[in-house]
Amino acid sequence: MKRIVVGVTGASGILYAKRLLEALKQTKAEVFLIISDTGRTVAKLEEVDLSGYPVHYEENFDLEAGIASGSFQFDTMVIVPCSMKSLAQIANGYSTTLIARAADVCLKERRPLILVPRETPYSRVHLVNMLAAHDAGALILPASPPLYTHPNTLDELADMIAARILDHVGIEHTIGTRWKE
Repeated sequence: MKRIVVGVTGASGILYAKRLLEALKQTKAEVFLIISDTGRTVAKLEEVDLSGYPVHYEENFDLEAGIASGSFQFDTMVIVPCSMKSLAQIANGYSTTLIARAADVCLKERRPLILVPRETPYSRVHLVNMLAAHDAGALILPASPPLYTHPNTLDELADMIAARILDHVGIEHTIGTRWKE
């Protein structure tokens, strides 16, 4: 069974996290969920409820949580959406929150870390931070869903990003549409 840490930060696009959690609910993955304060605020603004999932809820201020230690075994971390503030913390090793610390654990332990930035346009600072995070071992997976699938709903659009995340986590799924399938 895979153990996955999901961080939700204060960028627009909380629906991506919701669709990922819904897909993970259909698997046998054990999920640890951390939502930043700003992530909670954006979830309310976007009217997306992230409660009620079969996950271990962790508090972003709790730097003593198990997932803050390299000795705690988990397989992958996904930050979706990833705010530019969180990206900057991760890219520069500045771990003042559980989300940033768990990401730091991924990088130092050479575990997969998937960052899903949701910002437009990117400034030079954003791009430099993305490159620094990439060079440290993170996968940058922008929330740029394809339109060739002709999605009819926002959920279908978000499913394409959730599907790409699951592909990189190594979890089989049936959501989204693959090219020429």
